[in-house]
Amino acid sequence: MSDMITADLVDLDLSADTKEAAARALAERMVSLGRVTDLEGFLADVAAREAQMPTGLDGGIGIPHCRSAHVTEPTLGFGRSSAGIDFGAPDGPADLIFLIAAPAGADDAHLTILSSLARQLMNTEFTDALRSAGDARTAAALIRGEDAPAATAPGAAEDTAAASGAASADAAAGSTAQDTAAPAPTPTAAPAAVPAPAGPAAAAQTADATAGATERTGAGAAEGPAGGSGAGAGERPFRVVAVTSCPTGIAHTYMAAESLENAGREAGVEVLVETQGSAGFTRLDPAVIAAADGVIFAHDVPVRDKDRFAGKPTVDVGVKAGINRAAELIGEVRGKAERGEATSGAAPATPVERAGDSTEGYGTKLRKWLMSGVSYMVPFVAAGGLLIALGFAIGGYTVNKAPSVMDHFLWTQADSWGALLFQIGVVSFGFLVPVLAGYIAYGMADRPGLVPGFVGGAIALTINAGFLGGLVAGLVAGGVVMAIQRVRIPAALRGIMPVVVIPLISSAIVGFLMFVVIGKPIASAQKGMTDWLNGLTGTNAILLGALLGLMMCFDLGGPVNKVAYTFATAGIAVASPSDSAMKIMAAVMAAGMVPPLAMALATTVRGRLFTQTERENGKAAWVLGASFISEGAIPFAAADPLRVIPSAMVGGALTGALSMTFGATLRAPHGGIFVVPLIGNPFFYLIAIAAGVCVTTALVVVLKGMRKQAPEAAAAGTDPAAGPATAAREAEHTVAA
Repeated sequence: MSDMITADLVDLDLSADTKEAAARALAERMVSLGRVTDLEGFLADVAAREAQMPTGLDGGIGIPHCRSAHVTEPTLGFGRSSAGIDFGAPDGPADLIFLIAAPAGADDAHLTILSSLARQLMNTEFTDALRSAGDARTAAALIRGEDAPAATAPGAAEDTAAASGAASADAAAGSTAQDTAAPAPTPTAAPAAVPAPAGPAAAAQTADATAGATERTGAGAAEGPAGGSGAGAGERPFRVVAVTSCPTGIAHTYMAAESLENAGREAGVEVLVETQGSAGFTRLDPAVIAAADGVIFAHDVPVRDKDRFAGKPTVDVGVKAGINRAAELIGEVRGKAERGEATSGAAPATPVERAGDSTEGYGTKLRKWLMSGVSYMVPFVAAGGLLIALGFAIGGYTVNKAPSVMDHFLWTQADSWGALLFQIGVVSFGFLVPVLAGYIAYGMADRPGLVPGFVGGAIALTINAGFLGGLVAGLVAGGVVMAIQRVRIPAALRGIMPVVVIPLISSAIVGFLMFVVIGKPIASAQKGMTDWLNGLTGTNAILLGALLGLMMCFDLGGPVNKVAYTFATAGIAVASPSDSAMKIMAAVMAAGMVPPLAMALATTVRGRLFTQTERENGKAAWVLGASFISEGAIPFAAADPLRVIPSAMVGGALTGALSMTFGATLRAPHGGIFVVPLIGNPFFYLIAIAAGVCVTTALVVVLKGMRKQAPEAAAAGTDPAAGPATAAREAEHTVAA
């Protein structure tokens, strides 16, 4: 750590009175040494991390930290405040403040050193020494471990049983007496069984490595953890495995691990921790997990491979609880084990939970469940639809009546190749509804939801419930599996639950509901919707095209866009789609091409209204728009949503309405201009797209031009006393707006 902190990065008389001021004062020292290139950018990253979770800890410690592109090398700043600064800790202000700055691409070695520091902060001797340090050099040396006698003593690794291989400062004078409750000079149950290398570069991960974990569950485990009083000489100690993780993976992850290990030693409980931090992680040995009596999850990001801990009594809390309430958590998991509450494996984190916030509302989760199914279905739509369209293009419009290519295929006939492509596409389309239902259930209940989801989707096809039936089947299948997972199961059956019991029971229930209870009403609703679409003519069809165009351009590939696209593709996902369904597909694709093409045109005709980066994105938007990739306009919408999105919606609505007016049809669900030969009435179809692109371009140019004139007028009327700084701030505000 000698290159991470020097006396120049230490302020023992930190005069800041807020956490923002404290971070700024320490960051300014980093800037002066060339370790941070952009002060404001770095502080913004620190603030963003602080917004995720307060970084104050019990014991008067504040650890603001982040990974930032503005950091040139891993750096640590330390400040000591006599008045104390509020960092959100439950026990009050912090007087020891550590600002940890890690580069965006920091290597594992540096991150491991920072994690070692985090573990040191749980050692009271270390923090007491910092509070009594008389000068900056002494404080920096203490943090580096240079003044800790045990760090350089030959037997340091043997005398610091509590250190868990974290850092040499954990072996400060007096720590051996505290951590070794047994009178023997060298503890035998060695949480730090792997000797720590000299200096704080001792790898925190080493303490959690499989070798150390296995050793502690071997012969030495019978003697109990150091300082333990919960197991007799011949008794097996209570064993806990834990996982700690935090958003940044630098500080809280390792502090929680150290706190849990220390609390375990004091309680006579064997605690083995898997730290899932930025420096990577070493998975606990499966044999260690199998032998554990309980599990503690102290995390603020989803636990990776959570299903490894299935069937164990579990306590699941935030990472700060692992730091502040370690002893209480160990007591809680012991109580659950005594009561036989095996809960951890009943319902592991689902794909939606792994990708989002566990506090999300039901509406948000429902949207993500549906989008999970749609995202897996779209590739089948694209592949199958394009194959069917190519089959019609090569073999003619009677290709759907061709015999099976298994019985009749001539290599030299175009009709045979057309029939082959068509029949492959039909098979691909046959998976749409089962895949939709299966992956909606997967998003809700993980892999156990796949079987009943696919079964329900296949039944939806069988009873002609179609796309709506697939949606309902997926939601029902996921709900049934989630309900089964909440039932307490005898230990003897847990091993076969995901393979036999859950698929059997859930498929039977979903099949019964789809065939007997809800299938017929859904099939009737699907038929009614199809008949309504087939009957759309005149004004109604034009209004529908405008509405679909608005939806396609509202969020550019987001949920609303996907609803419109899925609605269109569901109509053509049959061997012989109706004329109305093909018109809807054409309108949707045409409207989806408008936003990126319009932004590409706008950056070409009025480049001065856009930044250099936007002009570069405009070049790519030509290709993306022509390929029907609406997301090509996202960079422009993100930078200026109030002007870009409404303009795009107006152009998209016009294009959708014109496409329906002209009666353009499309059998392919994707492809943009590359499937124009497959479009009915292609000339007017291209006119509809061009009209929408021109309207959106004109609106964007006018709106941006009006906004561009505002700061110029403001600058002309600015009080000269305000100076150029004021004008610059106004211009900057305008660009941000």
